[in-house]
Amino acid sequence: MNINPMQAIDIIIKSINKKDFEIIPIENAINRIIAEDIYATYCLPRFDNSAMDGYAISFDDKDYNLNIIDTIYAGDDNNTLLKEKTCIKIMTGAKIPSNANCIIPKEDVKVIDNKITIQANIKINQHIRFSSEDIKTGTLLISNNEEINFAKITLLASQGISHIKVYTKPNVVVFSSGNELKLHYESIKDYQIYNSNTPTFVARCKELACNVSFIGQVSDDIDSIKNSIKNALNADLIITSGGVSVGDADFTKEAFNQLGFQVLFDGLIIKPGKPTVFGKIGKTFILNLPGNPLASSLIFELFGKIIIQKLLGSKNYYPNFIQTKLKNNLQNKKGRITIIPGYFDGTCFEASAKRNAGMVSTLSTANSMIILDENVQYLKNKQDIKILAINWNFFTQNKKDFLTYE
Repeated sequence: MNINPMQAIDIIIKSINKKDFEIIPIENAINRIIAEDIYATYCLPRFDNSAMDGYAISFDDKDYNLNIIDTIYAGDDNNTLLKEKTCIKIMTGAKIPSNANCIIPKEDVKVIDNKITIQANIKINQHIRFSSEDIKTGTLLISNNEEINFAKITLLASQGISHIKVYTKPNVVVFSSGNELKLHYESIKDYQIYNSNTPTFVARCKELACNVSFIGQVSDDIDSIKNSIKNALNADLIITSGGVSVGDADFTKEAFNQLGFQVLFDGLIIKPGKPTVFGKIGKTFILNLPGNPLASSLIFELFGKIIIQKLLGSKNYYPNFIQTKLKNNLQNKKGRITIIPGYFDGTCFEASAKRNAGMVSTLSTANSMIILDENVQYLKNKQDIKILAINWNFFTQNKKDFLTYE
């Protein structure tokens, strides 16, 4: 029974629960998903310090000529205190005297005979970085299931953390079937075509931070397909394309069924990509995509990326969208939810002119897509729409309605 995309997304999200983890150095953790909560064990700044090169003073002495009695550099363990009508020369980042409450930048003073005269209007507590004003001890810095980026590395390093627990990368196996297909490094005859789907999904899964294996082109017979499936059952996800419709030579579905395939959904109320199947054998999930290149790629961009977000351990897996305008009028045949690829230029979205399910050139010039509700027949120029990213990731932990309506 075919189901709508929202039901399919709910099934995917409920079916996958990432648990496996490893411990790695923080320098190797870019784009990985953390598997623990990180709390601050140190406050930042750790002590009151100077934000400028200048002079530490007591604000009450601002109207006097002040004797320079010491110099404090960043990193000094210097506990000199101010005396009446004195100042201490201080460098950026240095710990300020405990009885100082104002830093005067060096360009705002005149120095004569080891004394300073302040030549600017000043405020109490100016140019002081106070202890804990950035991070308080015990603050939750990074939550379980967040993606690590350069800024998160900054937080970790600031706390002296060298290693963290992250979820393991998903292991993905890709193969396809079809006697009419040849791999891109083989010679072909006039009645054959190159297999563009397999290299596409190998490359795309690598872009999405997966470990990916290609186990070859499979002949269109049940035994060959079963052998490939058995060889891939140590993976987290198997991706296939072709052999999932109802044609006489579509053996992929039967091969999976003979190996105990548990169907989670079989068929979508969507175009292109209706004959999409998702299920599992044991702990290995299987995504059977249509054979048509554009259809399989668009379905992967909508559903495959959600599967991978879950397998990565991310808390952000619902499709997020950008609200924008449609560039041109758009006609659509209603009746099924429809995926329309196109290009978002930062201001508006232009639907791709070529959208046939079997085309391969479309996605090379598209960077986003819109998903039309089944009742949409016509959208006007400048109409508000919601676009989903194709070649950049844009997910949220909050479920949103990403369909575009009339």
